[in-house]
This record gives sequence, structure tokens and C-alpha cells, in this order.
Amino acid sequence: MSVQHSETAGDRPLIPRPERTPGALRAACAVVAPDLLAAYDQAKDEALAEAVEHGSLKPVHAYLSHWAALIEIERHPATAKEYHRAEYLARIATTADEARRHLGTASLLYREASRAVHAE
Repeated sequence: MSVQHSETAGDRPLIPRPERTPGALRAACAVVAPDLLAAYDQAKDEALAEAVEHGSLKPVHAYLSHWAALIEIERHPATAKEYHRAEYLARIATTADEARRHLGTASLLYREASRAVHAE
């Protein structure tokens, strides 16, 4: 279930891993997940507004880390499919245990993607 394992199983990245900059992440998002561009732009605007309001770059760093992990997932088609399926199944789950199980899968994939982008 790990990102590394997926790569060896044929889940090759669609694009090289982008730098963790707003421009590079947005460009990567436009390629691997264009349907998320509006959410990306909104998250960036909110992070910048919060940074200005609080006089801290922490919101910007958090937004960059979060989107780097999401783009890492989306770069790998099989991983992205598994991640989105888990999120969908959690939303339509009929019991709390079922929802937790699917959210656990999505969370694991997200954490592995986050570790991958921070390992560089």
C-alpha cells in the first residue's frame, strides 16, 4: 500500500516531483489533477491571508506541505485511484467503523506521500 511499493508495481509517476513552491505545485496540479485547481488557488489565498493576518509564515508552509503531499498522490495514478476510492467509500459508509477503516486507508496513503516529499 505504500507509495514506494506502488511504484515498483508499475504505478509510475506521471510527472517528476515538483519543487515545494506555489508556482511549481500549481503547474503540477494543472497536469495531474486539473479538477483540483480551484481548491488549490483557494487554499493558497487563504494561507497567504492568514499569514498576513498573523504575521507568520506557518500557514504558507502548512499549505505547501499539504499540497505537495496531495500532488505526490496524484502523480501516481494507481495510488490516486486508491486514495480517492477510500475517501469516497468513507463518505458513503453506513457505519462509523466502516468509515474509519476507509479513512485509515486514505490517511495512510497521505502520510506516505507526505513522508516521500519531505524525505528529499
